[in-house]
Amino acid sequence: MLLAVVFTAASLAATAANPTQAARPELAAALGHALSAPDVDPGRTAALAVDVRTGEVVYQANPELALAPASAEKLAVSFAALRLLGPGFRFRTEVSGAGELLGRAWEGDLFLVGYGDPTLAPADLDALAGDIAAWGIRRVTGRVLGDESHFDARRTAPGWKSSYLGLESPPLSALVVDDVEVSGANDSAAAAARAFSAALGRRGISVAGSPRAGRAPADGVPLALDLSEPLAAIVRQMNRESDNFVSEMLLKELGASVARRGSSAAGASVVRAALADAGVPVAGVRITDGSGLSALDRLTARSLVKILRTGAADPAIRDAFVTSLAVAGVSGTLRKRLARRPTRGRVIAKTGTTSKASSLAGFVRRRYVFAVIQNGSPLPYWSARAAQDRFVTVLARN
Repeated sequence: MLLAVVFTAASLAATAANPTQAARPELAAALGHALSAPDVDPGRTAALAVDVRTGEVVYQANPELALAPASAEKLAVSFAALRLLGPGFRFRTEVSGAGELLGRAWEGDLFLVGYGDPTLAPADLDALAGDIAAWGIRRVTGRVLGDESHFDARRTAPGWKSSYLGLESPPLSALVVDDVEVSGANDSAAAAARAFSAALGRRGISVAGSPRAGRAPADGVPLALDLSEPLAAIVRQMNRESDNFVSEMLLKELGASVARRGSSAAGASVVRAALADAGVPVAGVRITDGSGLSALDRLTARSLVKILRTGAADPAIRDAFVTSLAVAGVSGTLRKRLARRPTRGRVIAKTGTTSKASSLAGFVRRRYVFAVIQNGSPLPYWSARAAQDRFVTVLARN
């Protein structure tokens, strides 16, 4: 079992309590000293640590300062998604037909319809092709068309550098197949159609027309369905490995499912509203994308700590949320960090790193919940990370 930190019912109840003022000056002094780092501006550093058993604030520095959170942003998105969609939610991908089945031929077109599954893979297309073959179809007189209309046509998120597309994330289309090459930002749906046409061919089904993008008719005949793994598993992969594409697709799906607009902006509004509804302080909070790549994102140390405490105390999402965090020295982005005693296996957290921001937020043993955010122009990430690691090491020793 990768998760080495176990929450008891008592500790979770304490996690939900409101924090009280610090009463341990020696520990606060040690934590403040640990955060001091060369070339890291204390005026652009925010930190908060709370004893989850007592609600005591053991350290705070600029806890309401709104800073770019880097990938700690994913905590807000995963928290909202698990609460609103549920840990059992599954993305779907469908095949529908426009036409009719005559003997062994589908007279018309087939549509591969994407609903934002960030984990869609060639093996899923092969399975869908097998379902089509099971109908007895051996020939398609039309073509395969890829439908990405579940989300909007914007392929990046607000505040992204142009270099992020293709480097940090594939295009943000509702129909993207992992490891399938695309020729441009708007080629995802057509590329998926080409890949599915090839999968049909491997099943002995010939397709007369050339694959391309297109929109499925509302009255299409449903022929095949693929479902993703449950959201709990997807969020676990997203947070442990800090997967930017998954978080962006999840944000758009929140927009599509809750606000009926599959856009980053709609999803961001849903996330902020979900935070406010859960009692997370949203003064200074600005959700722009799902991954934390955007230069426009802002969170506070207090909001991050509240997200963590509330997620860990909610029995409906607790297991999915808490086990999505990387384990120090064991898994995800903490696999090679904090790998020695007293932190190995005793710290679970979400990391975040860009050229201008670094963050670490999570739990130390059953004792502390914490968040550290550092910003700079640029920020020396190695120095910032070293300070974060010293901070949680002090907590682990107390």
